[in-house]
Order: sequence, then C-alpha cells, then structure tokens
Amino acid sequence: MATKQDQVNELQKKNLEAAVRLAQMSIENSQRIMELQVAVAKSLFEEGVENAKALSSVKDPKQAIELRTQYAQSTTEKMLSCAREMAELTNRTQAEVGKLVGEQLSTGGKEMFEAMQKMFTGMPINDQNAMTALQTAMDTTRSAFEQMTRASSEAFQMFTQPAATKTKK
Repeated sequence: MATKQDQVNELQKKNLEAAVRLAQMSIENSQRIMELQVAVAKSLFEEGVENAKALSSVKDPKQAIELRTQYAQSTTEKMLSCAREMAELTNRTQAEVGKLVGEQLSTGGKEMFEAMQKMFTGMPINDQNAMTALQTAMDTTRSAFEQMTRASSEAFQMFTQPAATKTKK
C-alpha cells in the first residue's frame, strides 16, 4: 500500500508532467508560427525584388501603376492568408490546452478526493456522527471539484468559441 507521501509525490509528478506538456505545446505552437512568418517574409522579399526589377524596366507610367497594384494586392493576400493560418494554429493550440486543463482538473480532483478518502479510512474513529460528518465533507468536496471542472470547461469553451467564429468569417 502506498504511503501518504507516495500519493502526494504521485500527484506532484502528474502535475509536473502536465505543466511540461503545456510548455511543450506552447513552444511547438510558437515554432510553427515563426516558421510561417519566416516563409511569408522570404516570399514577400523575393516577390519585392522581382517587382523592383520589373518596375525598373517599365517605360509606361500606366504599366508601372498596374504592376504596383498587382504587387500590393498579392502582398495583401499573402499577409491575410498568413494571419488566418496563425489564427487557426492559435485556436488549435487553445483547444488542446483547454482539453489538457480540463483533464487535469477532472483527474486531479478525483485523485485528491481518493487520497483524502484513504487518509480518513485509516483513522480510528469510533463515533458514527463523526464518520457521517467526514463522509458528508468528502462528498461535498468531490461535488465542488466536479462543479469546478464543469465550470472551467464551459468557461474555456466560451473563451475559444468567439475566436473560432472570428476566423471563419
């Protein structure tokens, strides 16, 4: 049978693993966004060089205006596409983080409840009223953890849904 310290150590280990997973998700998302930005910047630079070369050989002002308009339109489209991709990456990461936090709250609360139950089970209590009071307190605690988990999940969904709706427009 695991000691109380072993149970606490196990809970801390799981919390640390979740924190590491969150940090890793954040780093991976940042890396994907930076790679996207670098690719778009490189593309825009190359297109700008080509545009400058094309403009230097133009003799007709009307043709120069058309080239600049095309370049501006192309640049705008690439920037908007990049912004959409970044928003999609961010939304996916937010959803993953929300799922992880929800799981952590749900399982963490359950594990905490089970640890408390094991702790009280080993105590020598002869009074039935005291035992009933402890059971009621544990039931209330479990219920509170469940409500907190549901509330956090609902709050996260409300937070992420407007962002998802904005990117679809």
